Amino acid sequence: MSPRAVLPSAFAVLAVLSLPGGAHAFGSCSSDGQFQPAGLLERFISADCEACWTARDTRRPRQGELALDWIVPGSRGDDAPLSAAATRDAQTRLLALRRKPPATSDAVHTAREAETGALRVAIGPAFNGYVGTSIESQGAGEGPFTAWLALVETLPAGVEGTPVERNLVRNLLQVSWPAQPGVPRFESRPMSIPQGARPERLRVVGWVQDSQGRIRAISESRCDPEEQKR
Repeated sequence: MSPRAVLPSAFAVLAVLSLPGGAHAFGSCSSDGQFQPAGLLERFISADCEACWTARDTRRPRQGELALDWIVPGSRGDDAPLSAAATRDAQTRLLALRRKPPATSDAVHTAREAETGALRVAIGPAFNGYVGTSIESQGAGEGPFTAWLALVETLPAGVEGTPVERNLVRNLLQVSWPAQPGVPRFESRPMSIPQGARPERLRVVGWVQDSQGRIRAISESRCDPEEQKR
């Protein structure tokens, strides 16, 4: 595997995403019209374990789940075979899940529980080494909540040696949303593009968790091929 990098966004694009309807401009992609996944399957691979990336018995998502893939920094540092794709964000996520970094690999299923309003995510086109990203919750419950927005590179099965489709996490935004019943919550950020990332494979996945760690909403961006050409 030659690990890829993530595309975050440009400040000009970020400004557009911050405006009402802005995520529809400039070929940006959003979660509009998409069904919410029933839960997340999060697969964690140690950067030391190259065989884990190509393993035929890789855990598959259950019906309705969305899979996310994290490469965890290994004991061999930059000499680890998957080190180029490793991210400390994976350690942050493991800590939130109360899991230890795996020696080889680990997988966690988390179901989506009661939905907390509509959750919208969007990503703009790559520009000057960045992509604009946003996450928005309308009419959320009482809270407090933690919003997670992952920039992922979607790799089809057979690409880079993976036997399954993967949504490889390249960058991560974690935001605390305090208790404000009924108040819309919105966050937009530019994310930098790691070297080697394929812009056409990038999208965003967002989810909201309550103070007990329960997932209340999940959304993923999808791009209209015709819109991307504009």
